[in-house]
Amino acid sequence: MIDKAGTRKYLRAMKRLNICLLLSILALSFTLGLSGSAWAGEVQEANAGRCGENLDCKSLLVPGKVTVIEFYSPFCFPCLLLAPLLEKLSQSRPELSVKKLNINRPEVQGIDWLSPLAQQYELRSVPYFTIFNPQGKLVAEGSAALQQIERWLREAKILKE
Repeated sequence: MIDKAGTRKYLRAMKRLNICLLLSILALSFTLGLSGSAWAGEVQEANAGRCGENLDCKSLLVPGKVTVIEFYSPFCFPCLLLAPLLEKLSQSRPELSVKKLNINRPEVQGIDWLSPLAQQYELRSVPYFTIFNPQGKLVAEGSAALQQIERWLREAKILKE
């Protein structure tokens, strides 16, 4: 995960590795494109066209399903690496609905810690997850939610022990 304090160091390193990063993102996008829609099934970009704007997470809940909400930035390399894993997880667990929220406003380059969405939820790191049960009750967030997702990925044999 990338925290606020590490952002400057991270951005300096990424400037040095800008070409590698760009190529990695293009390769990831190409790979996801070949394997079908990147967010097919129950993984959905929940704030497309309204990236970085305030949003009530409760409005994203899917009745009768466990809803996982991921706050991410397109400038967060770990977030990009998690995308295909979340897709595979949602395909292996039909009771899950995964919603992705882009914290970045369109004009901001780098992780947008000052966006209204990041400020609303007081985000200090991305990716940041929340998990709601089928009845709409928040059951995990932050590191506890990440640990749950890791358990699900291991159970589905998407991640190795």
